[in-house]
Amino acid sequence: MRMTLKGARVIDPASQRDENVSVHIQDGRILALGNAPTGFTAERLLDCSGLVIAPGLVDLACALREPGFGRKGNIASETLAAAAGGVTSLCCPPFTRPALDTPAVAELILDRAREAGHTKVFPLGALSKGLAGEQLAELVALRDAGCVAFTNGLTQFQHIRTLRRALEYAATFNLTVVFTSQDRDLAEGGLVHEGPAAAFLGLPGIPETAETVALARDLLLVEQTGVRAHFSQLTSARGVEMIAQAQARGLPVTADVALYQLILTDEALHSFSGLYHVQPPLRSSSDREALREAVRAGVIQAIASHHQPHEGDAKRAPFGATEAGISSAELLLPLALTLVQDGLLSLPQLLERLSLGPAQALKLSAGKLGIGEAADLVIFDPESCTVAGERWFSKGENCPFMGHSLPGAVRYTLVDGHISYQR
Repeated sequence: MRMTLKGARVIDPASQRDENVSVHIQDGRILALGNAPTGFTAERLLDCSGLVIAPGLVDLACALREPGFGRKGNIASETLAAAAGGVTSLCCPPFTRPALDTPAVAELILDRAREAGHTKVFPLGALSKGLAGEQLAELVALRDAGCVAFTNGLTQFQHIRTLRRALEYAATFNLTVVFTSQDRDLAEGGLVHEGPAAAFLGLPGIPETAETVALARDLLLVEQTGVRAHFSQLTSARGVEMIAQAQARGLPVTADVALYQLILTDEALHSFSGLYHVQPPLRSSSDREALREAVRAGVIQAIASHHQPHEGDAKRAPFGATEAGISSAELLLPLALTLVQDGLLSLPQLLERLSLGPAQALKLSAGKLGIGEAADLVIFDPESCTVAGERWFSKGENCPFMGHSLPGAVRYTLVDGHISYQR
């Protein structure tokens, strides 16, 4: 389809474009910006006056729950939820059943994502077989099946020597490894950040050192092996400082933060609601401020939803018996716009952390709005608002922001020039 989008403010962090121009789309790609090419006639004209057009958001961590956890979500429901949040490309973690440790599982996910057609999906493969941390998964075969990076999540390798060998192997084939650094022994039995809130509530804590001790180990292994590394779900001020020092030394290191970590702190736990049970845990207000400053400075170049949908029963229990995670993908843009509202970031800076930054971190072909690029776009109204939960596509309603009025509203999400979501 040939389409013209006119009257909008077009923001593209990759080219630093920020101006009112028309966008002309043909064969799923951006044909021209500004005046229409000679002979071009649009089959569909969208009047986008008062709206913003930006590269579609790139979410580096969005659990789709399929295969294996259909009661929590599936590829069709969760990619539609992501599209409603302005996402056009997402990475799904390998925490499925069976784990994403074989090409067959990767191909199943990619086939079902194509059938749904809501977003592009880039699977993250398991770094170890069954995510057990004992034997290396078939990384090259997984890469050839479409996996863009590899992770073991919060599951620690049984032996650090095995992890070192895995990183050496990944480095040999120029593969990216995604770390979520948390020391198993220091975190064992913990539920929340170890601090005054945990003491007041009588909940077992996870100290900051659970992150920083593991992070120090992982950074040293990255330096020794030369593997390209992405550190996911940073939570602490000291962890941010360590990442900044590694980047200053020239290590090939990038990082992301869960959006909810930039908004919430462990003070939210005073309600004892399982909706605030996440792993790694919500930390202190000083940690949150350090994370926000790292996003502003670019030490953390990507903001991700870390969307983890759950069925209702998973959160209807005493805090310690609930499952960790927040369903948030379809609020990614409106929640992120609160950072602009707070004066932390300009709108172009925010869009960079949500599109170009994540795409560059994992070397994805996404996050740009230029001539010849795929027409993966989000079109939103910055002056409107979104009431969380008013429309809800995810099968997981485990979201602490339900009922909140959030800035901005996604009007259209386009994937390869086709409208995958329209409000």
